[in-house]
This record gives sequence, structure tokens and C-alpha cells, in this order.
Amino acid sequence: MIIQTGMRTDIPAFYSDWFANRLKEGFVLVRNPYNPASITRYELDPSVVDMIGFCSKNPAPMLKYMDLLKDYGQYWFVTITPYGKEIEPKVPDKNAVMDTFRRLSEEVGIDSICWRYDPILIDDTWTVDRHIEAFSYMAAKLSGFTSACVISFIDLYEKVKQNYPEAKRVPMKDQLTLTASFVEIGKKHNMVIKPCGESRSLEALGADCSGCMTVRTFETAIGQNLKVPPNPNNRKECACYLTGDIGAYNTCGHLCRYCYANAEKNTVLRNLRMHDPSSPFLIGHELPGDVIHQAKQVSWIDPQMRLNLDFYT
Repeated sequence: MIIQTGMRTDIPAFYSDWFANRLKEGFVLVRNPYNPASITRYELDPSVVDMIGFCSKNPAPMLKYMDLLKDYGQYWFVTITPYGKEIEPKVPDKNAVMDTFRRLSEEVGIDSICWRYDPILIDDTWTVDRHIEAFSYMAAKLSGFTSACVISFIDLYEKVKQNYPEAKRVPMKDQLTLTASFVEIGKKHNMVIKPCGESRSLEALGADCSGCMTVRTFETAIGQNLKVPPNPNNRKECACYLTGDIGAYNTCGHLCRYCYANAEKNTVLRNLRMHDPSSPFLIGHELPGDVIHQAKQVSWIDPQMRLNLDFYT
């Protein structure tokens, strides 16, 4: 199976010691975000976990623990945008993050790491031209260290509207201009541009709209075929295969104004104070009334050889 760590928070940036302890102890306990008394226990063992997926704006704290991950397949999405502290208050210096990206790529391999330039927002400061300039600079810095870049345009979820009320949807004409420019820049650096959950019309500009966290992506990363259960992802506009996330909402200390996973700052700060690196839970400990159930976990690796049909087309 695939364990995800990054749909609800940034574990490498803020909880790397905790995650290292979980790998050493071989299991993790995860609260259901909609029914907190329902707890899922996941075994962290390469015999049943084929891959661990990461999404991070700062993977640096995890680098010292890479030996603990060597027996697992890995896929890393690293988000690097050009925004400043007014939008991403706690994200480290972007040049430092790009340095970490290159080190991580050398560790896991170019097929196991992807740059995310998202969400894209347009305002008086972050104009179309400025985005193109910033993207070109970053693509040159990351050239040779990834083969793909995921982009998306800001979605105005309720949490985003609350924390970033001045944010606006990006007009389609700007989406088309940016995508076309990014595709051309990507070609110069051997990067495929992959819009995430966006209009299929962007395909006509040369973008790959097949999805970013797809089974094919994961198979390429680990060099194995996977026989997976039906996709649990219920977003009709998204082809990503999402399952088994061990994070928790309202726990990401980056405090980005566009974040869909944090409700508000004080809740995040309270949860950060409740974090115990020795606990099997990301936040807090077991409580009266908790019901723990064991996840059904099996390896999804398919040992059968398959014809590479792309070779014959």
C-alpha cells in the first residue's frame, strides 16, 4: 500500500523527529478528522508499505533520517513558490529550499521528486509577468533535478476565504498565458508541466493533465507495477490516487494564508504545543473512548511482467 504524509500537514518540516520515531517503532496511530474517537493503526513496514508519499515546503529536517527510509519506495512533492512572508509567513528562504531540493533529488533519484509551483495567485504584486520571471529563475535552479513541475491556480475554499479574504480566482486568460509560458520554460529544462485539478483545455498548450499523484507516477518512482484497489479519491476533477494519510489538519506551522488544511492560526499553535515526538499520535495521546482498529494492509506490488505498450506506439 501507499502511505501519504502530506495531504493535511507538513510532516518533514515540523514533525521529522516524530516520524523517525514512528519508523523505528513500526506503527502510527491516526485520528479520523471527522470522527476523532475513531483511530486507525497503520504498520510502517516495507513488507506492506510499498511507498511513502511526502508533500513539503521544507524537507531539510528529514534529510538526517533518510537511512530510515531506504527500504521504502518514496515520492516527494516539494512546493517552492516565489511568495514572501506576507503570504507564506514561516516558509524558509526559497534559495535554501531549492538547495535542499537538489540534495534530496540526489538522494532519492529524479523519478522520485517533483517540484510544485502552487497555488498560483494573481494580484497587484504577483502579476502574470512576475510569475513568468520567477518560474523561469526557479526552473533554471532545479534543472536536472526533477522531470516534472505541478502547477495549480488558487481555489477559494472556505478556509482560504477566511484567512485570505482578498484572494481572487485567476482569470482563464491568465491561466492560459501562464500555462503556455511555463510549458515553454519547462521544455528548456526537460520538465513536464502538470496542472493539478485544472481545466483539460490546458492540454492544448502542451501541459500534461493526466494527474500528478497517479499510480503511473508511483510505479515509475519505484520501478515496479502496482495492483491497487479502486481509487478512494472522490474529487471528480482529480485523477490522483490518495489513500492512507497519517497527518492531521490544523497542524502546519507554515501558516500560509492560502492553506486549505488550517482553519486559523490559534488552533494550529495550540496543536503544535500538544505535539509529543514520542507519542504514536501526531497530536496528543490516546483518550478515553478512543477505538483503535487495524488498517488492512498488503503490498500492492504486482510481480507479473507487463508489456510496455508505449514502446509499440
